[in-house]
Amino acid sequence: MLVDIKRLDKSLPLPVYETEGSVGFDIYAREDVVVAPGEIVLIPSNLIVAVPQGYMLAIASRSSTPFKKGLTPPHGFGVVDLDYCGPEDEVKVMVYNFTNEDKTVARGEKIAQGVFVRVDRFEWNEVDEVSSKNRGGFGSTG
Repeated sequence: MLVDIKRLDKSLPLPVYETEGSVGFDIYAREDVVVAPGEIVLIPSNLIVAVPQGYMLAIASRSSTPFKKGLTPPHGFGVVDLDYCGPEDEVKVMVYNFTNEDKTVARGEKIAQGVFVRVDRFEWNEVDEVSSKNRGGFGSTG
């Protein structure tokens, strides 16, 4: 499937899937950013992506980023909706510095990964009761 994408700075590479089996593609930082301890910042990705109909673009941490950089998405992962693709709708990577020292993200550094996820839209059928039995809440399966 072809996806329309615009790079704001064409000197930085297009995202790539590093291996044949990769489900996520690498996203690069468009500029140098310093993240202070306990701070949450948005890192510009250099990309405007026209997410295809029936999909969302999930922006997730690379598996090595928390370990090597001490940075993680504060909310787990970001969601890019298919209608977020206007001329100024650059994808941003939100990171939280959970260490006690400044962390620098360099321009051109791989900072996150993107994954296209198929989604459906649903309608609500409000009911007065649900028919499943109660499982006991959080952690009830283990």
